[in-house]
Amino acid sequence: MTTLHDHIQMLRAELTSFHLSHRERAKIERELKQACVQFATKCRDGEAPA
Repeated sequence: MTTLHDHIQMLRAELTSFHLSHRERAKIERELKQACVQFATKCRDGEAPA
Protein backbone atom coordinates (compact mmCIF):
# COMPACT_ATOMS: atom_id res chain seq x y z
CA MET A 1 0.00 0.00 0.00
CA THR A 2 1.33 3.40 -0.91
CA THR A 3 1.43 6.28 1.51
CA LEU A 4 0.07 9.72 0.75
CA HIS A 5 3.64 10.96 0.31
CA ASP A 6 4.35 8.19 -2.20
CA HIS A 7 1.16 9.05 -4.08
CA ILE A 8 2.23 12.70 -4.33
CA GLN A 9 5.66 11.65 -5.65
CA MET A 10 4.07 9.37 -8.27
CA LEU A 11 1.78 12.17 -9.47
CA ARG A 12 4.73 14.56 -9.74
CA ALA A 13 6.60 11.97 -11.78
CA GLU A 14 3.62 11.52 -14.11
CA LEU A 15 3.58 15.25 -14.79
CA THR A 16 7.09 15.03 -16.25
CA SER A 17 5.77 12.86 -19.10
CA PHE A 18 5.73 14.53 -22.51
CA HIS A 19 2.94 12.26 -23.75
CA LEU A 20 0.06 13.74 -21.75
CA SER A 21 -2.93 15.39 -23.30
CA HIS A 22 -4.15 18.66 -21.82
CA ARG A 23 -7.05 16.78 -20.24
CA GLU A 24 -4.77 14.16 -18.65
CA ARG A 25 -2.38 16.82 -17.37
CA ALA A 26 -5.24 18.81 -15.83
CA LYS A 27 -6.61 15.68 -14.14
CA ILE A 28 -3.21 14.80 -12.64
CA GLU A 29 -2.69 18.40 -11.50
CA ARG A 30 -6.11 18.40 -9.75
CA GLU A 31 -5.35 15.08 -8.08
CA LEU A 32 -1.91 16.32 -7.00
CA LYS A 33 -3.40 19.49 -5.54
CA GLN A 34 -5.96 17.47 -3.56
CA ALA A 35 -3.27 15.10 -2.27
CA CYS A 36 -1.08 18.02 -1.20
CA VAL A 37 -3.99 19.59 0.69
CA GLN A 38 -4.67 16.28 2.46
CA PHE A 39 -0.99 15.94 3.32
CA ALA A 40 -0.79 19.49 4.68
CA THR A 41 -3.95 18.98 6.73
CA LYS A 42 -2.60 15.82 8.30
CA CYS A 43 0.72 17.50 9.07
CA ARG A 44 -1.01 20.53 10.56
CA ASP A 45 -3.26 18.34 12.72
CA GLY A 46 -0.24 16.48 14.05
CA GLU A 47 -1.12 13.15 12.47
CA ALA A 48 1.41 10.96 10.77
CA PRO A 49 1.02 11.85 7.08
CA ALA A 50 1.13 8.21 5.94
